[in-house]
Amino acid sequence: MSDVDPQLLEQFQSFRGDFRRLQEEVGRVIVGQRETVDSVLIALVAGGHVLLEGVPGLGKTLLVRTLSDALDSRFSRIQFTPDLMPADLLGTNVLAEAADGSKKFQFERGPIFANVVLADEINRATPKTQSALLEAMQEHSVTVGGISHALDGLFFVLATQNPLEMEGTYPLPEAQLDRFLFKLIVPFPTTDEMETIMDRTTESDSVAAKKILPQARVLEMNRLARKIPIADSIRRYAIEVVMGSHPEHALATPMVQRFVRYGSSPRGAQAVILAAKIHAALDGRFHVAREDIRTVAHQALRHRIMLNFEGQAEGVSTDAVIDELLAREA
Repeated sequence: MSDVDPQLLEQFQSFRGDFRRLQEEVGRVIVGQRETVDSVLIALVAGGHVLLEGVPGLGKTLLVRTLSDALDSRFSRIQFTPDLMPADLLGTNVLAEAADGSKKFQFERGPIFANVVLADEINRATPKTQSALLEAMQEHSVTVGGISHALDGLFFVLATQNPLEMEGTYPLPEAQLDRFLFKLIVPFPTTDEMETIMDRTTESDSVAAKKILPQARVLEMNRLARKIPIADSIRRYAIEVVMGSHPEHALATPMVQRFVRYGSSPRGAQAVILAAKIHAALDGRFHVAREDIRTVAHQALRHRIMLNFEGQAEGVSTDAVIDELLAREA
C-alpha cells in the first residue's frame, strides 16, 4: 500500500465510506438479508444486473425500491405476465399531432427508461418479451423502428423469480441469464428477524430510505473499482475456475464431467474478477486475493453453468459444482 498513489488511496477511502453509507441506509429498511444486500450493492457498483430468486414475501421488491430511494434515481416496476409485449417494456412510436395541425410519429418511452428497473417475476413473460431486455441490459440502448435510443446514466435491472410456482412460466434462456452479473438466492429470515419484521409491518411506525447518494457517484465508483490491480496469478486462477466448469476441458472436475452440459461463458470470468476487485476494496485492500475470487464465485457462476439431464435428475445444484471447482483450485 505504501507505493500506491496517496490521491488514489484517498479516493478509495471515500469509495468505502460511500458504500458503507449506502449499505447502512438500505439496512435501515431491510431486516437481515445482509449478504443479499451486500451482493446487490456490489453488482450495482460493478455496473451489472441481478437476478433474485426466492419465495414470495421475502422483501425482494422492497429491497429494490429501497435501493432506488437511497440513490436519488428514477424507479420503474414492471410486472411480467404472459400477455406482456415488448412494446410494453420499451415503448412505441405513436402518431402525434403538432401545434400546426401536422401529424408525425414520435417515440413514447416505456418503463425500461429508468435508472433502477424492477422486473418482477421475469419468468412469467414469454421469451419474445424477455428478449426485449437483452439489448438494454448489455448495450444500454433500445432500438425501436430502426432508431436507437440511449439509456442515459445509471441503468440497473433487478429481476425476481419464484422458484416454487413454475406453472405457466417460461425459463430464462441462457443468453438472458448471462446478462445478469449475479444470481442471488434470497434466504428465509431467522426467528429474530421475523420479530423485527412483524414490529415494523404491524405497528404504526414505518421506515423509509433517504436519498444519500447521487447516481453520478455510483458511476464514478464503477470507474474507480476497475483501477484496482489484479496479479496475473490471481486472474489466471479466476480463469481456471471458469474453464474448469466446461466438461470437455482438461481442468474439469469429476462433477463437471458427469453432471454439466455447458460451462460458464467469458462473461462469468469478467463478473468474478470485477466483483472480486470491489470486494477487495471494501476489505481495505488495494489488491485482489484468491479469497475474493472464492467469495463472489457462486453468485457470478451459479446461473451460467447448465446441468445435463443426469445432473437435473440427481438433484445436483450448480453451487455444489462450484464448491468442487473451488476446492480443487484451493
